[in-house]
Amino acid sequence: MAAAAATVAGALNAVAGGGTFVTFGALVLLGVPAMTANATSTAALWLGFVGSIWGYRQHLPAARPLLPALGAVSIVGSAFGAWLLIRLGDATFERAVPWLLGAATLLFALAPRLQRHATAAGQPPRLVPLVVAQVGIAIYGGYFGGGIGILMLSAFAMCGPSDLHAANGLKSLLAFAINTAAVVVFGAIGPLHWGLAAAMALGAAGGGWLGARLATRTAVGTLRWLVVAVGAVLTLLFALRFA
Repeated sequence: MAAAAATVAGALNAVAGGGTFVTFGALVLLGVPAMTANATSTAALWLGFVGSIWGYRQHLPAARPLLPALGAVSIVGSAFGAWLLIRLGDATFERAVPWLLGAATLLFALAPRLQRHATAAGQPPRLVPLVVAQVGIAIYGGYFGGGIGILMLSAFAMCGPSDLHAANGLKSLLAFAINTAAVVVFGAIGPLHWGLAAAMALGAAGGGWLGARLATRTAVGTLRWLVVAVGAVLTLLFALRFA
């Protein structure tokens, strides 16, 4: 079940985001404590972004000038968010889960409207607002991570890059940086189920590659609403579970 969930999650992250909903939910259903499930989900999806990056490799040169600044703040912000998760503890995280899931699900539902404010073609990206937005996204990504893909795509839509495939490739690279920093912190001082993470990682990598292939050929509207439906159900279940 865990490996299958990771495969689906890797594909979703490459296409529309929201893979954390699937892996986190599956791990909790398997009886893994919430904070350990979150850390393990982050580690499991790490390789999924490698597959996604490879799938978007032809579109990455357009976003390359943004990588140094956005990559640096992604690593630092995520490490701080992961430390914050461990520092605040499992009880605080469990109380926050329904709110985090609900907010991420709402963001998924509103994403098409947010992305209508896309940067005009040919207009250079605005680096300063992108860096400021990425700091917040990275801290949130280290703490929980659900919906970081759509958060980044929304920021790119408003501040650049304007090419969707370049934005997806950049999103995958930055998500990889965010997950890498979080996994280092979780592995060093936090709760992480390495056995489950390893079993899920290969499925996530294959799903990420497949999702990137599909994303360049198909519309993502149906998958986006599937993610919204999954997120809404999980929000309700976790609200009841941790109430």
